[in-house]
Amino acid sequence: MAYYSQPAAANYYTPPMTMQKQRGYRICDQCGAAETPAAKFRLCGGCMTTQYCSPDCQKIHWPSHKSICQHTAGQISSVKQSATHGGFGDAELQKSLRKFASAHTALLGWAGFQALQLKRLPANVRQNALLVELTHHSRHTESHRRFSVAATHVVPRSYVRDPLVISDIQRREERCRHNGGIGTLVIIVQCGGISQVMPVEVDPPSKISWDTRDDWSSVLHHFVETGRTDFQPISTTSRGVYYG
Repeated sequence: MAYYSQPAAANYYTPPMTMQKQRGYRICDQCGAAETPAAKFRLCGGCMTTQYCSPDCQKIHWPSHKSICQHTAGQISSVKQSATHGGFGDAELQKSLRKFASAHTALLGWAGFQALQLKRLPANVRQNALLVELTHHSRHTESHRRFSVAATHVVPRSYVRDPLVISDIQRREERCRHNGGIGTLVIIVQCGGISQVMPVEVDPPSKISWDTRDDWSSVLHHFVETGRTDFQPISTTSRGVYYG
């Protein structure tokens, strides 16, 4: 039996969960509730990126979500229009990229937390972002399995230049700090000329039990390459070590 000097960073060596189709860890953009197997979330029909736990939360959130939703929907529409002139690949790529980000929400959030060293340097959340560059291939029928991680970089948050996206990040940041968090972690998933920005509101480090890991990049590669969406990071607490 192999011996490891420390526990794996995540449920790396456990068999994949096959009891049900996994879609990744999702948070309601209005109330912050976490998705469970018994309560599946719904995506906004306009932008296909923001998720809600109920129609009521979606309705309450609409006034603040309207501008970024219409902006994102407009970008999607322009890609679809270009598809009619021979750009079908871009439209399909953007759709697959959204599904990839949704399926790997928990993994990408954890990787960003580790890459920016937020447990030790929480102020990094305001200055930097994690850029994940992907390579696209079409050998899998599942959209989230059509990508490989080509490279990862810690970049300045100024890498994001779209004014409406920046405004949405700032709104989330204000809400997060109002609720006691440290701010919004920005993750940029990019493939060719198409990108997806993922803002993740982060609790204070004292409330996050995740272990600090230097092998986060290899864990990210592993789960993406194998197509697993049941990612569970390791946490060390006073009650012991567990995954989740």
